[in-house]
Amino acid sequence: MTSPEDEVELVARAKADAAAFGVLYERYVGRIYNYIYYRIGDRHEAEDLTARTFQRAMAHIVRYDERGLPFSAWLYRIAHNLVANWHRDRSRRQVLGLDDIVLVGLSRERPESVAEVNEEHKRLLTAIRQLPAERQQLLILKFAERMSNADIGKIMGRSEGAIKSLYHRTLLSLRDELGLENMAREEQTR
Repeated sequence: MTSPEDEVELVARAKADAAAFGVLYERYVGRIYNYIYYRIGDRHEAEDLTARTFQRAMAHIVRYDERGLPFSAWLYRIAHNLVANWHRDRSRRQVLGLDDIVLVGLSRERPESVAEVNEEHKRLLTAIRQLPAERQQLLILKFAERMSNADIGKIMGRSEGAIKSLYHRTLLSLRDELGLENMAREEQTR
């Protein structure tokens, strides 16, 4: 792991040196891809948006100012904006990707069990994708990226306490949403 000082120097070099930008790319491409994938759920679109994130970062790195935040916060902001645009552009038409259909790979389990797990995953992803963007971002950074509340706070521009509070409210909201959904399904089967 590199120190914040090393990263600041690397970013400064990347403003004039493509090889230094390549090091930044290698360091963050996996995290940015995961963030985008969890927000949109389509591997091909996530690959495209990840590439666009780094294209924009490379094109605008000369204007990047280090303000005490990690470089990754800037990359996540670019990715967040691209994801928001992607959702806005697709809000009028419903697209079902293969990633939405196949949530659990082939297994030796009974088909009913696999179908049940797939359905649970789909309900959870649907509930998460209906959350406001900042809450989706929080969950992705917390669970997919396994970041601390302090690091998430830096990326999202909030205090650690505000992140804890948002996290708590988000989990309660998901519990309520999934609980109501389960109650409605039980009513339908009666």
